[in-house]
Amino acid sequence: MIENFRNIEYLKSGNTRQRLAYSEIKKHKILEKLKKYNPILTGTIPIEIDVPESDLDIICECQNHSEFKAYLLKHFSDKKDFKVYSTKHDGMESTIAEFKTNHFLFEIFGQNIPTVKQNAYRHMIIENRVLNKKGSEFKQKVIELKSNGVKTEPAFARLLGLDGDPYAELLKLET
Repeated sequence: MIENFRNIEYLKSGNTRQRLAYSEIKKHKILEKLKKYNPILTGTIPIEIDVPESDLDIICECQNHSEFKAYLLKHFSDKKDFKVYSTKHDGMESTIAEFKTNHFLFEIFGQNIPTVKQNAYRHMIIENRVLNKKGSEFKQKVIELKSNGVKTEPAFARLLGLDGDPYAELLKLET
């Protein structure tokens, strides 16, 4: 059971898709380029509930969004289908860059909050704990729902019988 997803070395001994993700992240030096922003790979691939269209989500801590946007442009604008924009996410300014490599769509997400306190990381930690507790049958049900178009947090909420906003309700399971 992975307790700390901040070091991607665990991907090297993971499933085929995790090993491919590790290789792609290393090949393009994604985390090295983002190092000063405390990047963490989050989402479904680290916890093995991804579907074929799942992307690689990397969260970052950025104090200055225009500086972060310029940095992303400088280091990733040569990538296929690159775009960068700022928006409000959970009421907080967020800067997002998207681009494709040979095997993945990457989404780099920056907020002015430490990465370990960002909801994407918190959700992943909770989901990982639930998966480890509930076992492989539960995991397959999550993947099945995701394959049918249900987003990750709503899938967990449905299977756990949580009412209300699935993103908020899931956070209540933090210990």
